[in-house]
Amino acid sequence: MMIRRETESKFQYEGGRKMAKRKTYHVIPGTDGCWKVKEEKASRASNSQETKAEAVERAKEPAKNQELGQVVIHKQDGTIQTEHTYGKDPYPPKG
Repeated sequence: MMIRRETESKFQYEGGRKMAKRKTYHVIPGTDGCWKVKEEKASRASNSQETKAEAVERAKEPAKNQELGQVVIHKQDGTIQTEHTYGKDPYPPKG
C-alpha cells in the first residue's frame, strides 16, 4: 500500500497569479515572564526575550526578509494588540 503525503504549498494563487503565502510570526507572553517569538504553526517558540520590545524587534527581522511577512503582537492576556505586514500586499486598500 502506498501512502501519499500531502505537503502544504508555499504558494497561493490569486487571479491566476502565483503568490507566496504570508509567513506569520507571533509575539506572545511566556509563562516565565519573558516574551516569545513563535512562527505560526510551529510547535515551539524560536526565540525568547526579556522584554516585549526586544521580542517585537526579533520577530520583525525574519518577517521583513520574507516576500510576504507578518508580525502579530499579543497582549499579556493573549489577545491581539496589533499586527504589522511586510512585502507586497495582495489586497492593498483602495483610495
